[in-house]
Amino acid sequence: MSTAIHKLGRTHARFTFFVCFMAALAGLLFGLDIGVIAGALPFLSTDLHINNQQQEWVVSSMMLGAALGALASCWMSAQLGRKFSLLTGAVLFIVGSLWSALSPNVESLIIARILLGLAVGIASYTAPIYLSEIAPEKIRGSMISMYQLMITIGILAAYLSDTAFSYSGSWRWMLGIITIPAILLFIGVLFLPGSPRWLAAHGRYYEAQKVLSMLRSSNEQVHKELEEIRESLKIKQSGWALFKDNSNFRRAVFLGVLLQVMQQFTGMNVIMYYAPKIFGIAGFTSTANQMWGTVIVGFVNVLATFIAIGLVDRWGRKPTLKLGLLVMAGGMGVLGTLLHLGVDTEFQRYFTIIMLMLFIVGFAMSAGPLIWVLCSEIQPLKGRDFGITVSTATNWIANMIVGATFLTMLETLGNANTFWVYSALNVIFIILTISLIPETKNVSLEHIERNLMTGKPLREIGAQD
Repeated sequence: MSTAIHKLGRTHARFTFFVCFMAALAGLLFGLDIGVIAGALPFLSTDLHINNQQQEWVVSSMMLGAALGALASCWMSAQLGRKFSLLTGAVLFIVGSLWSALSPNVESLIIARILLGLAVGIASYTAPIYLSEIAPEKIRGSMISMYQLMITIGILAAYLSDTAFSYSGSWRWMLGIITIPAILLFIGVLFLPGSPRWLAAHGRYYEAQKVLSMLRSSNEQVHKELEEIRESLKIKQSGWALFKDNSNFRRAVFLGVLLQVMQQFTGMNVIMYYAPKIFGIAGFTSTANQMWGTVIVGFVNVLATFIAIGLVDRWGRKPTLKLGLLVMAGGMGVLGTLLHLGVDTEFQRYFTIIMLMLFIVGFAMSAGPLIWVLCSEIQPLKGRDFGITVSTATNWIANMIVGATFLTMLETLGNANTFWVYSALNVIFIILTISLIPETKNVSLEHIERNLMTGKPLREIGAQD
């Protein structure tokens, strides 16, 4: 008997590792496609002879696709399954990456980027849900956190790859190399089991039990979790009807929308997509300096994410978010002032980059991960799928707006004024955080829901009785 238990434990550990790896690969692809355009854009702009407005569309078209992908994956994931959605996303990653690399003109590249956006939207919605439903409870949080961390690592990997190919100006290789991890993702997902919760929701309890038997270390855990799934399925999702009929639920949905708008209009993705351009504005004119500066941006983003992991359950969501927004407002404000005064000396150039890195630290330790945490915590159970779908789609729409306006803002407002605008927005977001955002640390989802639905002010829905 002890040998059988030991064997079951080893099998469980190996399979859990495999699931972790696939989660990491999905997050890595997400990050790769977000980050790759920053390094490729200067070279493809010259090669394809595209102007600033076309560059903005090349960047922002992926976010349009991601918004559509997030909306579509809500239905696809519920009706056809989490695994099918991940396979669809992997196929779109493959096709979009190859199409991008082979695009003969800007119109073709924009269509390819929309396809990649669909893949990113599907991955951003489906992968965390799949992980939360398939991971053992004791490692569920760490697996989802690892997925978020791997997105930042994917961005860094894209920057490193871009830098390597920049010496030959091979932007097609920059975009096409992502096909390799996309193929690995597709092959890996083929061997993943279906989500036990999805199987049970479709009346396939025997298959759900078989999957849980592969993932859990004892029959007691399998039966207990299957019963919990049965109980949770009794609460039917009624998001749209609840949205129409219940003003308290509408408050939660609108708060989720506000949180995602705040995250995007901090200005972080301006830096992610246009980092070489910003380094050029700061006085680093050589391609090598701009590309390696972009790598540093990605590296700082990864390291600062660990700050959020360490603080979110110690300080709480609201204090960490306020501190991060304050750091971002200061970094952008000083950066704009330096550009207004002129960046002429070596010291001024490097101090400008220090302010840029300070801003990145502020985002990665706060608004980057915490907005997603808050959006998942504030939605009541009956409308959670609807609320998270709306907030995720909002994220990508706002992301698209930011990507599609930055170069135009530089042209019309000037460098300094553009960064001052983002600094002012972060100050506004501090005020909104103080006024509207609840503290949800160490508060159960059920307690948050009860406070929301009884009409407590939004900033107090995390308050203990």
